[in-house]
Amino acid sequence: MLIYTTAVCPYCVAAKNLLKARGLGYTEIRVDSDPEARDTMLARSAGRRTVPQIFIGAQHIGGFDELAAADHDGRLAAWLVEQGA
Repeated sequence: MLIYTTAVCPYCVAAKNLLKARGLGYTEIRVDSDPEARDTMLARSAGRRTVPQIFIGAQHIGGFDELAAADHDGRLAAWLVEQGA
C-alpha cells in the first residue's frame, strides 16, 4: 500500500491511523518536500491534488473519505485480497 501525504494534513494522519488500526503496512511518500513525487502523484491519480492519495498496488483508492468508506463496507478487504496485499 502506498500513501502520498504532507506533514500537516489531518486527513493523512487519519488515513495512516486507520491503516495501522487494521494492521496494514504502507509506504508513505511526502509530496510537500518532493516536487517530483507530487508530479508522480498527480499523474497516477488523474490530476487529484489533495492528500492523502492512497494506492493498493496499481489501484487508486482515493483519499481518506474513500478509504474509510471502503473499510466500512468491506471493499478494502476485498481489494487487499485481489492485490495480494
